[in-house]
Amino acid sequence: MLRELWNDAEGGFHPASAPDFLPQTALREVQLRRLRAVVARAYEHVELFRSRLDERGITPDAIQRLEDIQRLPFTVKTDLRDTYPFGLFASPMSDVVRLHASSGTTGKPIVVAYTREDVEVWSEVMARTFAACGMHRGDILQNAFGYGLFTGGLGAHYGGEALGATVIPISGGNTDRQIMLIRDFQVTALCCTPSYFTYMVERARELGVDLRELPLKIGIFGAEPWTDGMRKHIEAEAGIKAYDIYGLSEITGPGVASECCAQEGLHIFEDHFYPEIIDPETGEALPDGEEGELVLTTLSKKAMPMIRYRTRDITSIITEPCSCGRTIRRMRRIGRRSDDMFIIRGVNVFPSQIEAALLRVEGTLPHYQIILTRSHGLDQIAVEIEVTPEVFSDKIRGLEEVRKRLAQAIEHIIGIRVELRLVEPRTIARSEGKAKRVIDRRNEGS
Repeated sequence: MLRELWNDAEGGFHPASAPDFLPQTALREVQLRRLRAVVARAYEHVELFRSRLDERGITPDAIQRLEDIQRLPFTVKTDLRDTYPFGLFASPMSDVVRLHASSGTTGKPIVVAYTREDVEVWSEVMARTFAACGMHRGDILQNAFGYGLFTGGLGAHYGGEALGATVIPISGGNTDRQIMLIRDFQVTALCCTPSYFTYMVERARELGVDLRELPLKIGIFGAEPWTDGMRKHIEAEAGIKAYDIYGLSEITGPGVASECCAQEGLHIFEDHFYPEIIDPETGEALPDGEEGELVLTTLSKKAMPMIRYRTRDITSIITEPCSCGRTIRRMRRIGRRSDDMFIIRGVNVFPSQIEAALLRVEGTLPHYQIILTRSHGLDQIAVEIEVTPEVFSDKIRGLEEVRKRLAQAIEHIIGIRVELRLVEPRTIARSEGKAKRVIDRRNEGS
C-alpha cells in the first residue's frame, strides 16, 4: 500500500530503499537469522551441500555467528554444471515459477531457478538499484538488456515496474530503432552493457542524433567489467550520468550491488547477499579493505540457495561511510576477473588494463581487441585499437604519435611492450551484448 500511494516525481526517498539505511546492529541480526535459515534449507534439500557438510562433521546448528560462515564449503561454477539441470534445487518444481540459463558456450549451461518469493526479492533489489541510481516514478526506462534465458532483461524489467517507472522492453539489438525510441519516447533512463551503449552513441551520431540534446539523463550499465575511463567517455559523449551495477545469474541476476548517485563504489544489498573477500589462491578470508575474490551467499533465495559462491571477480570492500548515507557496505568496481587473466612473458595481464591505457590517449576510440597467438612455443600479444577518423586520415605523423603514446601507456600499466595495430573506425565488430575483448588463437593449428 505504501508503494502504491507514494509518488516521488519531485524527488525524495523511495520506501524500497529503506533496508539500505538499516543500523548496523539490526542489519547483522537480519543477516544471521537469514544465514542460519538458508544453511538449514540447503542442508535439508540439496544433496551436494549436505554431503559436504557431513564430510566436515558440520551441521546447520554450527552457525551461531556470522563469522561461522567461514566454516562452510565453497560452491563453484563447476558444481552447477556437474549437477545439471536441477541438482542444486532446494524447492520442488511445483514451487518453481521461473528458470533462467546461461548460453552454455563453454560447456553445459548454468541453470538457475526462482520461486515466486525469489522473483519478488529480485524485483525489490532491482527497484533499490534504480532508486540508488537516481531514478524515480515517472522516469521512462528503455531496457536494452537481452530478454530470454539471460537474466538481465527480465530482472531490470520487473525492477523498473516495481519502482514505478515506465518500462520499454526493447531488449538488445536493432540499434537504429533503439535510437529512434530514445528520441521519440523521450526516454530518461537506459540500461544495457557499456560496450553496447558506446556503439549506440556512435551510431546515433551517424544518424544525426545528439543524445546530449535529449531528455536521457541516466545510464545503468552492467554484465561486463568497464573502467572509469569508459565511464568518462560515456558521460561526455551522451551527456548522462553512467552508473555501474553488478549481479550474476548464479546469485539472482542483476541487483546484487549498485552504485548510488555519489558514484563512490557499489552498495551490496547485503540483507539478501552476504559478501566475503578471500585470497583467490588460498581461500582464506581477507579483512575489509584488502583486494581479493568476491564470495557471495544468498540469504533469502529459496529455489536455489548459493552458499559461499566463488564469483572469480576481484574487488575489495570499502570501509569508509558513503556520502549518500547508506549503511550497507560497498565494494570497489569490478575491473577484472581472476579467470580473465592471461600470462605473457611471465606477466599477468587483464583486458581492463589495456582499456585503461587506451582511454588515456587522445585520438583513440573505446573499441579494441586483444589477440593472443603462439610462435615457437612463446605466447604473443597484439592489440587492435580503433582511432578517430582524423587520426587515421593522417597516415604518418598522427598515427605514429598516437602509436607511441599508446605503447608508452600500455607498457607503463602492464610492464611489457605489445604489438599495436591502429585501425580505422568501425573495423572491430560491435557487440549488442557482452563485448568479446580477447581472441585466443594460441591453440590453433597445434
